[in-house]
Amino acid sequence: MNIPIIFQFLKELSANNNREWFHAHRAQYEAARKEFEDLLTVIIARISMFDESIHGIEAKECTYRIYRDTRFSEDKTPYKIHLGGYINAKGKKSNHCGYYVHLEPGNCMLAGGSLCPPSPLLRALRQAVYDNIDEYRSIVEDPAFRQYFPVVGENFLKTAPKGFPKDYPYLKYLQCKEYIVTCYQPDSFFLAPDFLERTDEIFKQMKRFADFVNYTIDDFE
Repeated sequence: MNIPIIFQFLKELSANNNREWFHAHRAQYEAARKEFEDLLTVIIARISMFDESIHGIEAKECTYRIYRDTRFSEDKTPYKIHLGGYINAKGKKSNHCGYYVHLEPGNCMLAGGSLCPPSPLLRALRQAVYDNIDEYRSIVEDPAFRQYFPVVGENFLKTAPKGFPKDYPYLKYLQCKEYIVTCYQPDSFFLAPDFLERTDEIFKQMKRFADFVNYTIDDFE
């Protein structure tokens, strides 16, 4: 597991995001991809110690293609400039909350949650928060959780979602359009000798949130 190899390839790819360069450096890409899969293999094994649901998942099931879908994008660069892996007991395309590892020079993160849930599921998640607000607040307002995940969601409504009171005192917990959490980290985080132990701690805190979200999704499905 050699993290610098991953960062070096991604930095060079970012500066040379074209098919000619990529094809000439495919061996470098394959080496970086292997190192990333090795990293995920270790992280999966460590997470499975406190989350049995992901025991037995293989790294290759969690990774994404490096090729970008440029059909509907003004940005026609052909390759992603990051490597990402989503460790999810229900599969990486599931609405369930899992553990996401994202390596991108200058934009690394550990994250998870239910991204872009369909409208009926989003409504169910909001209702679960509304009905169990004390439990939800005990998770997202806990300083141990908030030191890594100060905000739930990235996109928010400007008012109350339909069907919920506008004067609800915890309205901010219902206004997010996706129940996700993100912990951004500098590149140096993944180069430190104790980064696996620190990753464990971050994902242990996230599991409390994931359990709440996934309980609702299981009930919904």
